[in-house]
Amino acid sequence: MKQFDQLIEIMARLRDPETGCPWDNKQTPMSLRANFIEELYEAIEAIEADDAEALSEELGDLMLHIVFQARMAEEAQRFDIRTVLEKINDKLIRRHPHIFADTKVEDAEGVKQNWELIKKREKKHRKSILDGIPGSMPALIHASRTQEKAAALGFDWDDIPPVIEKIEEELEELKCALKAQQEGQITMEIGDLLFSVVNLARKLNIDAEAALKASTRKFTERFHFIEEYYEKNQKDIRRAGLEELDEIWELAKKH
Repeated sequence: MKQFDQLIEIMARLRDPETGCPWDNKQTPMSLRANFIEELYEAIEAIEADDAEALSEELGDLMLHIVFQARMAEEAQRFDIRTVLEKINDKLIRRHPHIFADTKVEDAEGVKQNWELIKKREKKHRKSILDGIPGSMPALIHASRTQEKAAALGFDWDDIPPVIEKIEEELEELKCALKAQQEGQITMEIGDLLFSVVNLARKLNIDAEAALKASTRKFTERFHFIEEYYEKNQKDIRRAGLEELDEIWELAKKH
């Protein structure tokens, strides 16, 4: 594709030791990690906002980082962008035997299970199907991916009621730990409760990370309303009691 080839040429020019950009030449694979992650989250924000214009730009920024990393690898004689493309093409063909071979699957869940089993066979150095989930992932996404992989081997409840019962069980255990003032156990039980709630979200096909973000945004908007209310009425919010704040909160909910 002409545009993709042009991006590769631009990056090569930016990285030219003699005539290239000083900033681009200074970068290393490690130095660009934070920028890479930031661009990924900006793309996710554009997806969540359903902003096509922003998403088209952010995907371009992500593409830049991929080409940037590949260019630095090529300079170090490790691999190039063609190797990257060949590997993903080969992987997609291998992991979709129901499309490119004669394997039969019934639905999307069957595709997911097949993908995980093929992946486990390919990654022979991994001892478990749960290996390979990046530890740097946000905790809710990490929990959901862990549950998905376990479910691919049948370790999952068939229905929703047992999942809700598990949440209730974890909540009771948390209450007991709070009553006993067991600090370490309290932390563990809160983690177990969150893990169980993520499991419910997964079973309901709800993105737990997105759901929590939405609730946090809602809380932020309502709290902004409270702050604006006190500023508008020239009152000190820090002198307000909880009962009064709760009344303004109810007003915020109506707005």
